[in-house]
Amino acid sequence: MGIRKTYLPLIIGTAMAVGIFIGGKLNFSDTSDRLFTSNSKKQKLNRLIDYIDYEYVDDVNTDSIVDITVNGILETLDPHSVYIPKEDMERVSENMKGDFVGIGVHFYTYKDTVTVIRTVDDGPSAKAGILGGDRIIFADGDSLFGKYLDNLDIVHRLKGPINSKVHLKVFRKDTNQILDFDVARDVIPIRSVDASYMLTNTLGYIKVNRFAESTYREFKKALLELKAEGATEITLDLRDNPGGFLAVAEQIVDEFLEDEKLILFTKNKRGNIDKSFATEKGDFETGEVYVLINENSASASEIVAGALQDNDKGTIVGRRSYGKGLVQREMELGDGSAVRLTVSRYYTPTGRSIQRSYSDGNKDYYAEYLERLESGELLDSAKIIVADSLKFTTPKGKVVYGGGGIIPDVFVPFSTNEENETLWFLEDRGFINYFIFEELEKDRHVFDGHNREEFVETYEVSDDLVTKFQDYINARMAASISFLSHPAQVKLYLKAAIADQLFGKGAYTEVFINEDDMVKKVIALSEQH
Repeated sequence: MGIRKTYLPLIIGTAMAVGIFIGGKLNFSDTSDRLFTSNSKKQKLNRLIDYIDYEYVDDVNTDSIVDITVNGILETLDPHSVYIPKEDMERVSENMKGDFVGIGVHFYTYKDTVTVIRTVDDGPSAKAGILGGDRIIFADGDSLFGKYLDNLDIVHRLKGPINSKVHLKVFRKDTNQILDFDVARDVIPIRSVDASYMLTNTLGYIKVNRFAESTYREFKKALLELKAEGATEITLDLRDNPGGFLAVAEQIVDEFLEDEKLILFTKNKRGNIDKSFATEKGDFETGEVYVLINENSASASEIVAGALQDNDKGTIVGRRSYGKGLVQREMELGDGSAVRLTVSRYYTPTGRSIQRSYSDGNKDYYAEYLERLESGELLDSAKIIVADSLKFTTPKGKVVYGGGGIIPDVFVPFSTNEENETLWFLEDRGFINYFIFEELEKDRHVFDGHNREEFVETYEVSDDLVTKFQDYINARMAASISFLSHPAQVKLYLKAAIADQLFGKGAYTEVFINEDDMVKKVIALSEQH
């Protein structure tokens, strides 16, 4: 089985269209005068908007018309050129920057009230004394409860300038008190490295969830710590990683490749080629590396996998990656909105493009996920369709293919047993997390004194909790579900959810790691090495 797999590839694929991009370097060769000179096409659009503004019989929000027009234009280009409305820019920018200014809490809107799941370690709320399970009911006098509560509005009220204070009124359930806190906002990191630890005495593991501005710093820190613990081999887990900044992917590849090795090259519409090479600063050039990928590893993840594969460095393990070989550049539109426009293609060191075809439109482009599922490719590597015209050879003679993702060196099939499908569905719909949250609400002090390492290694989910979960699910679904035939799998998912809510994503990953098929394969390969 895999770590937090999802059995809804079409939905994931559609979501990734918005989230995947590779940020290029803003370096226009043309001046703004030349790029934005007026012409008949632009005048036609401007005139139409003016006619609607001043002559149309009814009042119309022309801002929305412009948004629709921009989206319509971009949809005719490629699946990854996207429009970012003004209201989304802050959230999108924070995600790629890798931090934001806030109070440092993870929360659910639970029964119409903002309820803290856990505080960020050493964050403002933790320092102020806010605890998991606390209900934040007022922020600077504004209520944060009610059935029409919107998460974006909540986040907006809790954010603010660095060092500014927000006065919170908090209801603490286990003492039945309303408490007052003055919390000084601070920079809150959005972690890119979910987990890093040793799998064996010599094999380290690093899980990277995206390529943001802060990712390389986090990765480098984890890499050096693992080396200090004795790691001579590294497992780099890029499964379900939708990508991010090209430059960050280059920095990570540089840690593994020798000086002057080609990482990738890009080509724009004018045929200009920009090559990127490894430098002498790499700290893991002699160590063995295993890269884990799956059908949702895209963009910058594929740059890393392709660069290492084409340089005969390490082993790519998993399933064929997403297949995105386009580079986007974010360009502001002057009103707070922006577009991410495809400005070039990237190629792996052997010269292959791994971009899937989008000539039949966006709908068919995303339907390829279903085609992979229906063709059996996710279960059998022999079902992967390759074209001899897109065959390339690495320096050591290994055959690799372009035209739609990185094909791994070692294939690990998608697990489709019935119990896992049911549990993936329940997890994806939020049932498991909400159940665990409600169980923790009954008595959060049960886990007082547990640290993450001890919990992961020793905690065992009881049969009673499995029974409660089965009753919880059957009370909320039309069909009856029984977990009696596979309680061990249910316990694993419940334990992972508890770990996530108590200690964060890294603990979730650690709970699953010993049952992960790809990780098992890497450990076996390491033992043979």
